[in-house]
Amino acid sequence: MPNYNSQHAQTACAYWGSYKSDTIILFTDSSSSSLKTGAYILIAVGGVTLIMGFLGCIGAVNEVRCLLGLYFTFLLLILIAQITAGVLIYVYRDSLKTETSGIIHELIVVYNPEDTANVSAEATWDYIQHSLNCCGWYNYQNWTENPIVKNSTDLYPCSCVVKNASESEGFCNSTVSNLYTDGCMQKVESWLQDNLAIILGVCVGVGVIELIGLVLSICLCRNIQNEDYTKVPKY
Repeated sequence: MPNYNSQHAQTACAYWGSYKSDTIILFTDSSSSSLKTGAYILIAVGGVTLIMGFLGCIGAVNEVRCLLGLYFTFLLLILIAQITAGVLIYVYRDSLKTETSGIIHELIVVYNPEDTANVSAEATWDYIQHSLNCCGWYNYQNWTENPIVKNSTDLYPCSCVVKNASESEGFCNSTVSNLYTDGCMQKVESWLQDNLAIILGVCVGVGVIELIGLVLSICLCRNIQNEDYTKVPKY
């Protein structure tokens, strides 16, 4: 029977993605077509994986070799796609970092709580700054490019204000001395470095589970006896 552990791992990742969906909104609501395309591809792959897992279970229970073959083929393609995506992300990591910086810069410049055009992305960025205790992408001075902050003397995002637990969205009256001094880029890179072993472990674990699923599905497919059509009466 197709590996149920693979399905559990994918379900766990789905719950984690749902919990972190606010962060993903920042990129899907951006003007970057490549990041939007990547997000939609991931959604499509997740849907296909769910469907093929269901068909694989049906094929295992009813001993349908065709469905098991489809399950094996799509699982193999998904594993290859994951490896390819990992290699591409590593090769183009500098370009990805540059594009991310451009998205954040554009969001900071147009940030306006009274404008509902980018409300989801702005709320997500406030959440990131408030959660990571950071301000701006490189540092708090990035916000001086925002027209509202630039034309005021003591107005900064509430999510940048130190120990501001009451409010994390919009602008608040504050001085520079009460702002987080670290940029969010450093915080994100630090988080990735601190959790690199966990991230790599999860990726390798998912890959191993998928390999086990491939082996089990092909073994079951080969062990299913073909129906002996020679016993069918001839007329």
